[in-house]
Amino acid sequence: MKKTIDGFTCIGKIINTRGLKGELKILPLTSNEKRFSLLSTVYVGDNLEEYHIKNVRYDKFIYLTFVDNEDINKVLNLKNQNIYIHDEDRYELREDEYFISDLIGKEVYDLDENFVGKLKDVYEYPANDVFIVENKNGDIIQIPAVKEFVKSINEVIIVDLIEGMIL
Repeated sequence: MKKTIDGFTCIGKIINTRGLKGELKILPLTSNEKRFSLLSTVYVGDNLEEYHIKNVRYDKFIYLTFVDNEDINKVLNLKNQNIYIHDEDRYELREDEYFISDLIGKEVYDLDENFVGKLKDVYEYPANDVFIVENKNGDIIQIPAVKEFVKSINEVIIVDLIEGMIL
């Protein structure tokens, strides 16, 4: 699950180092991977430590180097940390597009206003995203994030469930 911190959006996760010169291998958690080239500053980890980007390289993954951190020993402690940006640095979305971090935690109701659960995560697949909803019993319900099932997203998410979707 992508962690949310008020005022910040998670756009990636540091999954490893590469080489001895402080290069970090990034798993992008954004649909716009090239956005890393437009950034000068990011925030790393739960304590939101500020880092200035020195270099961005694309080669199947994204590779970042931070200013004054061009040594593997200075960045080893960053492995498995999330990378955040200020919410105001997010890019404009089109209609019916949402940042996953804004959706996590929303309550989900069916068309009859029955509580279904809370959105815990969104799995991103080539065909469509899938909402992972946890009900009050702790059971997981997977709902395809398509207009046929997701009717509206505002303060809450309204879904049209079909027979068999909830066991």
